[in-house]
Amino acid sequence: MNNIKINIAINAYILYYIRTLEFPPRRWNMVGKREVLMDTMENTHAQDRRDYYGVYHVFNKSISGYKIFNNLHEYKRMIHLMHYYQHEGHHFKFSYVMKTGKHDTSLFVGKKKLVEIVAYCLMPTHVHFILMPDKENGITRFMNVVLNSYTRYFNIKHRRKGPLWQSRSKKILIETDEQLIHLTRYIHLNPVTAYLVDTPEAWEASSYREYLSQNGNRICAYDELFQVNPRAYKEFVDDTISYQRERTRIKKVILE
Repeated sequence: MNNIKINIAINAYILYYIRTLEFPPRRWNMVGKREVLMDTMENTHAQDRRDYYGVYHVFNKSISGYKIFNNLHEYKRMIHLMHYYQHEGHHFKFSYVMKTGKHDTSLFVGKKKLVEIVAYCLMPTHVHFILMPDKENGITRFMNVVLNSYTRYFNIKHRRKGPLWQSRSKKILIETDEQLIHLTRYIHLNPVTAYLVDTPEAWEASSYREYLSQNGNRICAYDELFQVNPRAYKEFVDDTISYQRERTRIKKVILE
């Protein structure tokens, strides 16, 4: 009986500790967020689209934790697929475009988008996206064609058959600006939380470097939703590296 009481007390303490970690030690209130975002939601057209279609956290996992990205080339293949298939109306499959060497911006002239990619992170066994659809069912169409195309590429390369992804991609509506900016941080910190790298900028398969760079060479389009101050955003992300790692560790303890 005493052992049961001790276990209950320990579990209760762990749950309490988890709840205290729901927000990082240095809380970023609306003022802090403004330092990161500068001005949010000033584009009327973007606001209308967001109100109508929404902005979503979309994610999927591999079957049984199977490693679906084994090297940088495979990560880059997925990123190229994302960029290519976010536009609709292509006459050729991406594999053919790659063989002909015609993969450049001219492919997208006059083509409308299925989604705007706000942020992303590709991990060895799963993928995270923040997406704002430009079309009805835009997210579903985008995810289906990208994941199916990568599956075909991966299966041919590794001489395997069958599905690669766990199930239909999960989609969660992002309801507030606060959720949106914190979610970008959570996604960009995934490789650090998993101890794959020490800093988020060291991970090449995410949009974090785009958030820190002012050049136009990027696939993410977040300017319609918020304006990023790179220096402030980096501080905003770095401020919670230890917190996010600890929170993940505690969650694993509870699930074991």
